[in-house]
Amino acid sequence: MKLIETQITGTGSYVPRRILTNADLENMVDTSDEWIRARTGIKERRIADKNEAASDLAYKASIKAMEAAKVTSEELDMIIVATITPDMIFPATACILQEKLGARKIVGFDLEAACSGFLYALSIGSQFIATGMYNTILIVAAETLSRITDWKDRNTCVLFADGAGAAILRPSHGSSRIISSYLGADGSGADLVKVPAGGSRLPASIETVKNRQHYMKMKGNELFKKAVKMMAQTIEISLDKGNLTTNDINLFIPHQANIRIIKAVTKRVGLSMDKTWINLDRYGNLSAASIAVALDEAIRKKRIKRGDKILFTTFGGGITCGSILLEW
Repeated sequence: MKLIETQITGTGSYVPRRILTNADLENMVDTSDEWIRARTGIKERRIADKNEAASDLAYKASIKAMEAAKVTSEELDMIIVATITPDMIFPATACILQEKLGARKIVGFDLEAACSGFLYALSIGSQFIATGMYNTILIVAAETLSRITDWKDRNTCVLFADGAGAAILRPSHGSSRIISSYLGADGSGADLVKVPAGGSRLPASIETVKNRQHYMKMKGNELFKKAVKMMAQTIEISLDKGNLTTNDINLFIPHQANIRIIKAVTKRVGLSMDKTWINLDRYGNLSAASIAVALDEAIRKKRIKRGDKILFTTFGGGITCGSILLEW
């Protein structure tokens, strides 16, 4: 059976209106604008309103993606939502989003791969297109990380923020297509970034709340080293699978976690920072939504044109990783 190639026909994104600057954080924890910029490259980040959940951000990004792709809710066959901050443990945020969109009786499920979520969703969605099982798939990455951020921990609260990005996947009838993809995981690093409590291992209790175990915990130095190594490896694998080199890449969109990580990765694989899309200075780390928001922003600012080769790479809690190469 000949597999059908997949293309992205439209993208959309949404970030909340509230801006939390480094100066604001100086009044909340023992930190400084200079320290945050030097360590992370972040200047400000967006924070969801108290009434905004992941599905609300996902809905706004999805509407924009559907408009860009000229797709209606009746045409959707599947919804995949990548998130580590779902509206609730269950039902799936994808099902809540399905109802908001009025997309009745279609497949919907959540995917949890932390910061790698959007690339995992893109790769998984493309498999359903490839086999001809589905024709039109909405993938969304939506995060409200401010809800699981410990605002007393200066090592993590400066990093994370809220936002959502979406894309419509459909069969390719031309050169626009996913060229290659690679996904990976290394469970030996599962302890490096996590939310310890709230699952079956440590159900919510008075003790877990007192110990602030429902917030993200991160071993930054160890994670940094693994991130650089894994991102570089995934890039090499996806380029090799696509029979391309870094010289063929028109735009590199990495996970927007930390400017030092991005610079280290580009140096290791021989990519130019001039070809690298950076928006973490304005949005911080959006986890699964990071690449999705960056892609939509690059498209709307006309940084991407037809025929361009786009390279994505990411890493996230798990540790998960991935890289996807596509022709726009």
